[in-house]
Amino acid sequence: MHVMQKSLMFLLLAAPTIAMASAVVQTDQDVDPTTGERTAFGFADVNRIAESLAQKPYEPDRPELPEGFRNLEYDDYRDIRYRAQRNIWVDAGLPFQIQLFPRGFLFRDRVRINVVDDSGVHPIQFERDMFDYGRNQVPAELPADFGFAGFRILYPLHREDRLDEVGVFLGASYFRAIGQNQNYGVSARGLAIDTGLERPEEFPVFREFWIQRPKPDDTALVVFALLDSQRATGAYRFIIQPGLQTVVGVKARLTFRESVEKLGVAPLTSMFYHGESTDRFMDDFRPEVHDSDGLIIESGSGERIWRPLANPLKLQITSFQVDSPRGFGLMQRDREFAHYQDTEALYHTRPSAWVETIGDWGNGVVELVEIPSPSERNDNIVAFWTPGQKPQPMSPFEFEYRLHFALDPEARLKGGRTYATRIGAGGTDVPIHARRKFVIDFIGNSVERLDPQATNVEGVCNTSSGRITEPVAHHNPFLKGWRLFFELIPQGQQPADLRCFLRRDKDILTETWVYKWAPN
Repeated sequence: MHVMQKSLMFLLLAAPTIAMASAVVQTDQDVDPTTGERTAFGFADVNRIAESLAQKPYEPDRPELPEGFRNLEYDDYRDIRYRAQRNIWVDAGLPFQIQLFPRGFLFRDRVRINVVDDSGVHPIQFERDMFDYGRNQVPAELPADFGFAGFRILYPLHREDRLDEVGVFLGASYFRAIGQNQNYGVSARGLAIDTGLERPEEFPVFREFWIQRPKPDDTALVVFALLDSQRATGAYRFIIQPGLQTVVGVKARLTFRESVEKLGVAPLTSMFYHGESTDRFMDDFRPEVHDSDGLIIESGSGERIWRPLANPLKLQITSFQVDSPRGFGLMQRDREFAHYQDTEALYHTRPSAWVETIGDWGNGVVELVEIPSPSERNDNIVAFWTPGQKPQPMSPFEFEYRLHFALDPEARLKGGRTYATRIGAGGTDVPIHARRKFVIDFIGNSVERLDPQATNVEGVCNTSSGRITEPVAHHNPFLKGWRLFFELIPQGQQPADLRCFLRRDKDILTETWVYKWAPN
C-alpha cells in the first residue's frame, strides 16, 4: 500500500509509474451524447482503439526528459505556467477553454491531447512558447514530441466575464472537479487495480484524450479518454457540466489483457488527518483537518450507511456487501469554518463526491481503505466498488455513473443523517480508558419534527465484539436533532465493528451509523 502525496496546491497529484503508447485514430462517425448529432469521432472510436491495444503486450512509453525537466522539484514545477493567450479556443467565443500541463516533476509520461470538431481529429502539438518557465532554466529548443502531462478546464463558473478552473485531468487516471464556491479536495480516477493487496497496486493511465469542441451555448464539455495499463485497456467518455454542483457523467468499457484479482470501479481518493471522532491527541491548533469526513453508501433497498473516516495507526480495510447499489461517496458534511480554523486550506469548502450509479451494478462490495498518515499532505483514503463477478480477459466490461462534486449532495434527504461522531473515555472503571464513550448526533427532517419530549425514540445498537451499554437517545435543541450515546466495553485488544440507528416504534428514523473501533 502506498500513500498518495498532495502537491501543487490541490491541483497536482503524485503519480506512480505510468505509461503511454501510440494509437491510430479512426474517424468513423459517432453520436454527440449532448445533442444526438453525428460527430467525426466518439466513444465507439476510442473503444476500437482500446480493444486493438488489448491484443498487444503493454508497452510503456516514457522517453527521457530534456535537461531542465529531469530534476524539477515541487516549487520548480509550480513555477511553470501555461500562457493564457495560448488557451485552446481563447478567441473563439466559446464557454470553455483548455490549458495544458507540461511533462516534468512527477509527471514524466507523455499524454496525447486532441481536439475534435466537425472536420475531424486535430492533435495538439507541443510548442515551447506555450509555457512561461519562470526561474527554471530550460533548453532553447525542445523536441516537438515532448508531449503533455494533462490539462485543466476553464469555465465562467461564478461570473460571465471571468473564467474559473472547474476540472483537472493530471497524473495516472486521476481527475477532479469543483462547483461554485468550492475548493479542490477529493479526487476521482478512472480505475483502481489491486488496491489494498499486499503487492503493489497497478495504476492505469489515461494516455490519450480527445476534447470535443463545444458550441457557443453549450453548458457541458465532452472528453474521451484512452486508458491503458499492464493488464487493462479501456474507452472512457466524460460529460462535464459545471454549476452549483459540477456533475461528471462517466461511461467506460474495459478490455483486460490478463485477469485482475481486485478491480476498483469509480474509485475516489481523499484525505483524513484528524477530526471530531479522532480519539487520540493530535498536536495541531486546528480542531479538524480533512477533505472528507465520511463514507456514505446507499443500497438497492434504500438503506443508507454512514461510516465516519479515521486515520488509523495501522492499515485498515473495510468491505460493505451491497446489492445493486444506488450510489456511494466520500462526503465532507461538516461545513462550519469554526470546526477547522484554517483560513488558507478552507477545508469547509471542499466538495463531497457522490457516485450515482446508472443501471444495475449487481452484487459486490464497496471497499474503504484507510492508510495511516503522519500529516495532511497525504491522500490516505480510498473508496471504490468491486463487482462480485470478476471480469474475464478479452471480455468487455462496462459501467456508467454520474459523479457529483457538491457542497451538499444530500440536501433533499428527508431521513436523519449523522451530523457528528465523538469518542472519549467512558465510565468510572480503572483504568478509565477500559471503556469508550460514543456520542452521535443526528439531524434531518425525520428527527427535527419529533416531539422533543418523545419517549418512544430509541437507539438500536450492536457490536461485533465486547459489549455495549444500553443506548440513550434524547433531543438536542442546539442542533434541532437527536443525540444518541452509549459506551463500549472492549474485549481486550480486539477491534469492534459498531452499528447504530434511531427508531421510533417500528419506524426507522435515520441512516445506519457504522464504525470500526480499534485500540490505540
